[in-house]
Amino acid sequence: MWDNIGGWIIILVVALVLFGGAKKIPDFARNLGRATGEFKRGQVELETELKKAMYSTPEAPSEHPKQNFAEAARNLGIDPANKSDEQISQEISEKLNSTAK
Repeated sequence: MWDNIGGWIIILVVALVLFGGAKKIPDFARNLGRATGEFKRGQVELETELKKAMYSTPEAPSEHPKQNFAEAARNLGIDPANKSDEQISQEISEKLNSTAK
């Protein structure tokens, strides 16, 4: 494998000397090194993001759903104190139906 790559490197160096001169070889090598480094950094960043997405857990809601339900009832002017979720749900739906008509 290295024989094949070494052959291509020699052909590339000869082509650079013929078309760009010997001064272009260090510039080419520098640019090739930068491109390789940039590619590797991008690859590592992508792998990190994929691992983070695969192993992260969904965020838990900040409030308990019942509290959100009670808050919705309060916003509609319904007192949720000492009522079950079903009672609050019924009152919310009655309130929404009455305002929709």
